[in-house]
Amino acid sequence: MNEPLAERIRPRTLEDYISQSHLVGETGSLTRQIKRGMIPSLILWGPPGTGKTTLANIIANESDRPFYTLSAISSGVKDVREVIDKAKKSGGLFTTKNPILFIDEIHRFSKSQQDSLLGAVEKGWVTLIGATTENPSFEVIPALLSRCQVYILNAFDKADMEALLHRAMEKDTVLSELNIDLRETEALLRLSGGDGRKLLNIFELVINSEAKDEVVITNDLVLQKVQNNIVRYDKTGEQHYDIVSAFIKSIRGSDPNGAVYWLARMIEGGEDVKFIARRMLILASEDIGVANPTALVIANNTFQAVTTIGYPESRIILSQCAIYLATSPKSNTAYMAINRAQAMVKQTGDLSVPLHLRNAPTKLMKELGYGEDYKYAHDYNQNFVNQEFLPGEIKGTSFYEPGNNSREQGMDEFIRKRWGDKYKRK
Repeated sequence: MNEPLAERIRPRTLEDYISQSHLVGETGSLTRQIKRGMIPSLILWGPPGTGKTTLANIIANESDRPFYTLSAISSGVKDVREVIDKAKKSGGLFTTKNPILFIDEIHRFSKSQQDSLLGAVEKGWVTLIGATTENPSFEVIPALLSRCQVYILNAFDKADMEALLHRAMEKDTVLSELNIDLRETEALLRLSGGDGRKLLNIFELVINSEAKDEVVITNDLVLQKVQNNIVRYDKTGEQHYDIVSAFIKSIRGSDPNGAVYWLARMIEGGEDVKFIARRMLILASEDIGVANPTALVIANNTFQAVTTIGYPESRIILSQCAIYLATSPKSNTAYMAINRAQAMVKQTGDLSVPLHLRNAPTKLMKELGYGEDYKYAHDYNQNFVNQEFLPGEIKGTSFYEPGNNSREQGMDEFIRKRWGDKYKRK
């Protein structure tokens, strides 16, 4: 059978759909809309192999609508218009049976291609479902994004992955005929990285390579078979995220040679320049941050430059940026600080803003004490005065912990000189 395992056991109903319970569980936000048949235009955003295409098909099936699909890689404006014309003839305007137009990898559509969708979405000729692995805020034009709801799909967790493997063994007509002893799953889960399709591809490869009715799946067997067949996986394009991961980790590890090598792999593979530049822009803040704020400026300028120039010249700009970031001092303190602050917000909820920090634009607010006792920093020596800026329930909490680099040590001295031991340090 030539059809891949992932396609053979693709779920057809919500009941069979594994993972994304926040969207399609019993109380999921999408479940309610699907059951009512009132499906808005939407963008499904998540990593590869998390069920975006499957979910789009299920939505169409459950709501009994005509379903049209396009791939952004191979479709142009002409293809979009032809599908829209078909959709107009097969459905009524603003009815619950409007045709669904599914566009895979919508982030690869150009501005003109996305513009060609606007009228059809706005007039109700189609309900658009777009799938993307990229942040739609960057890749979908604002006019189209404003007409769609964005739903985030998460990478499969361990329970989801194991459920997927057991479902494959039970439901697939080929595997169900075999005696498969799933003795160990760690290697399968690790190699797939939360990608359900990749998990099933590896699983099928290991089973087929054994060529016998009884297969004992162990970590050693999986690693051996995948290593021997690594070229097969290159052809599927699934190494895309492995290579960018190696690129980012090389920069984070301050190795310019590794960074340039993996950059070259992406360039030779025809990777989108904006994808590469955006990853470096994120890294400049996440992994370098306040240790060298200029890194963010360089990365942002790189993003702007390669967006304008494109290949082949942009390879030089990308290389310059990658080397600069790799040789910059590293700090993740800004990343960790906002993580701690968000965790505190989730834990403590909406704490009241202290009265002295509130604005008092009306007489009533002034009478209620808004803004009272606030000290204007510029009225004091060195433009500083000791006062509390956190809600009383969490006062003295330190979210920012200076890193061990020269710039942040200076920032640490600045903080200690002004605040002394006010903030708790780990």
